[in-house]
Amino acid sequence: MGLFKKNPFGHILFIKKWLIRVLGVITHRRFRGFNELQIEGSEVIKNLPDKNVLFISNHQTYFADVVAMFHVFNASLSGRIDSIKNVGYLWHPKLNLYYVAAKETMKDGLLPKILAYVGSVSIERTWRAEGKDVNRQVKMSDISNIGKALDDGWVITFPQGTTTPFKPIRKGTAHIIKKYRPVVVPIVIDGFRRSFDKKGLRVKKKNVLQSFEIKQPLEIDYDNDSVADIVEKIEYAIEQHPSFLKVISQKELMELEELNKQREW
Repeated sequence: MGLFKKNPFGHILFIKKWLIRVLGVITHRRFRGFNELQIEGSEVIKNLPDKNVLFISNHQTYFADVVAMFHVFNASLSGRIDSIKNVGYLWHPKLNLYYVAAKETMKDGLLPKILAYVGSVSIERTWRAEGKDVNRQVKMSDISNIGKALDDGWVITFPQGTTTPFKPIRKGTAHIIKKYRPVVVPIVIDGFRRSFDKKGLRVKKKNVLQSFEIKQPLEIDYDNDSVADIVEKIEYAIEQHPSFLKVISQKELMELEELNKQREW
């Protein structure tokens, strides 16, 4: 790899590699120390193609979710199954790994800007801006940038577009799936909102069991499945379909109602 080789977004890969290494060492104890990350299904990662893979997940914090995914994916690629023991797996990280994030979030301070360099595909949200509901047209350049990232490697997205649980799936994700036909891998996480603050930068509570389940790729008929069909498949795959509310305890329901008031982006 040339010293100044760049990815399709103009980021120098040598700098990106060192950012991932340093940030990985700093954050490792958040998932294996202060708290324990219980991983399931990471053998799926090793069987994926190097490009055109879309990870879809529920969302609990702004940044900790993505950081955990960088740890799990790189550990899996280096041969660790359901484990992030020994952070040495980040010495040769996967550099064509991206995540979709709101542009205004990634501009909010120095650390988000650094995290953006690590792999953010920043988009303008069409439904919310600066804490207010809006109704904007989708920017085609945002869709193209996600396609560019898929063409180069793997992309992580949170199709609800919010850390509030059981919010509707954004149809834009389904349109992207139909347009670019990626391998779609669902991930279900839990415990992150209990262990971290809303941004996922500060450890709020220790000794919390965080779960991280990687499921088998979705079966999608790109030609015949409608947008509504794909949205429903996503809802069930990341366990955010309204039917999942029936198995949540009353206490958890009260916590979710409180989060609905507090945790909108």
